[in-house]
Amino acid sequence: MTDSKIDELIREKNPFLGNFVVRPSQIWGKSFPDVASINAHASNAVFDAVEKIRKGERQTVGITITAERGLGKSHIISRIRHRIQAENGTLFIYMSKYDNLNQIQYQFLQTVASSLRSLTTEKVMQWQEIAAALINEVKDWKYTPQQYINGFPNWLLKSSNKVVNILTETIIKSKPEITNPYIIKAILWTLSSAHTTYANYWLSGYELAPTQAEEMGLPNHKQEERQTESLKFVRQILDITSNYKIPIICFDELDIADIADNGFTAAQIVASLAKDLYNNLQNGVLLLAMYPDTWNYQIRSLPQAEAVVDRLVSEQSDRQPIALQYLNSDDVVAVVHQWLQEFYEENQHIPPHSLYPFNEAKLRTLGKTKPTVRSLLKWCADNFVPEMKNPVEEYFQQELAKVEDSIDSLLEDEGKIANALRIAFSSLIGETLEKVTIEAVEDVKASSADKGFIDFKIVGNQGKVKIGVDIIQQSGGSYVGAALRRLIEYEKFDLTRGCLVRSKKISPSAKVAKENLKILLQQKGGEWVKLQTQDVKPLLAIYFLVNCEGDNLSKAEIFDFLKQKKIVINNPLIREILSEPSGQEPTNLSDDLPMSIPQSISDFHDDINFQ
Repeated sequence: MTDSKIDELIREKNPFLGNFVVRPSQIWGKSFPDVASINAHASNAVFDAVEKIRKGERQTVGITITAERGLGKSHIISRIRHRIQAENGTLFIYMSKYDNLNQIQYQFLQTVASSLRSLTTEKVMQWQEIAAALINEVKDWKYTPQQYINGFPNWLLKSSNKVVNILTETIIKSKPEITNPYIIKAILWTLSSAHTTYANYWLSGYELAPTQAEEMGLPNHKQEERQTESLKFVRQILDITSNYKIPIICFDELDIADIADNGFTAAQIVASLAKDLYNNLQNGVLLLAMYPDTWNYQIRSLPQAEAVVDRLVSEQSDRQPIALQYLNSDDVVAVVHQWLQEFYEENQHIPPHSLYPFNEAKLRTLGKTKPTVRSLLKWCADNFVPEMKNPVEEYFQQELAKVEDSIDSLLEDEGKIANALRIAFSSLIGETLEKVTIEAVEDVKASSADKGFIDFKIVGNQGKVKIGVDIIQQSGGSYVGAALRRLIEYEKFDLTRGCLVRSKKISPSAKVAKENLKILLQQKGGEWVKLQTQDVKPLLAIYFLVNCEGDNLSKAEIFDFLKQKKIVINNPLIREILSEPSGQEPTNLSDDLPMSIPQSISDFHDDINFQ
């Protein structure tokens, strides 16, 4: 390979560009190149703790990692996730979003359930692995999860729902410590392809439609009790799963400024939750990552701080968190070498030397400044290509590629879609399209009971147009009905039009939602805009671009680029929200099934006698 072709490659692709911050999708999926020797003392502490629990030397271990911004906390968690992913016997749970600190226990339940929905290397859900293990243990069988999945249709055909009831009773008899038999029943239902989605939904703490709950024999959760009961519920789930897998529970991104109603910060709320889990779990590893100041000024100022500290750093003899270290010259060379090795191998190029186009001496000089991982990657991005004609364009394309990789999960994230739309409309202030001159994008003033339903309001035409926009991707009919009720209360929320943005059908059994939708479309002159993947992808890329700390791009630069390329003003979703309502429901909506169902790949013996 000639130098000219190498130079052409590096002009076209910059592997460092936009890759300064580890995101949750990279914790679970493909991550950054990792140099395992860097801050190995932190990741090894977790691996050692798992081994001690496996040998019966410890039950529960608390580990806290502290480091300044950009030093590699999330890199360490990503390393841990990808290492244990290749091993059987561990359950990885990762939490980095704290949308409502007042309902942290309910949020944690959803995090645990979401983690158990993730697919293993055998392409089955971890829930399904647990279900298979429960049956195999009480029946002394050795069938795989996929064999059970393949067998369930015949079982249900022969015995209706009796097979699940019989298995549940058998398991409960052999495990008297399980106090909530319905959790066992729901876990078993995950093996039925026709019921997997509903079982997952119920295990996440959501309400099922009454007919579905009755069919599966699952009592519906009481919404008013979901915060108080969630912790009991999640403890039972973890107790069941920990018989087969050691849970590694990671709490990341704790250094946010949000405050709960009781005055405690996110780090303090999560630390208290971790203390409770430490006291009540049969076994597991609790891993927290935060800034040193968060530890010193928030965790240590908690009531009964000593009890919390003892549990969050239970393996440290000095009762101090594990501190990450800044990079040195050898580390800098190792990181750049690893990134470039993967880059050239992926593109099937052989460089003139392993650090090309960088100079080793210059990298070692940079290492003497003790950079963070983030600042090193930013330096590499800026110096990889001598001249970048349009930095915003390159960053945008990087973000768009990441959105492509995780669009299925992003399409379920109402918060990110709402923020993306809000930023997009904000970039159009002063512009006129679809006969609307956009003047402002505002929050909707609402009481505490009404907050969180209408995402924002578009104001235009000298205040004569006020469009309330609500992105609703949730599946629960009661929630959709409640959201639509707010969207039709024009006088209360100072609106001239309500706009529902949704990609899925609304269940015919959701009578309140259907009635409110009819009022919105036929009486109130509102609109239902279909959320389409190809339309929202560039808007999500813009959202990540604006919110990415390491890119050093100003909002003005980004907005100028959007205006120049007409990315927002020509976006069909943006135009449809502003256009005159049709009064009709969109066509070709997707079914309301948010979670994927693994496909059967082999036959199963259908003659097993459960009696």
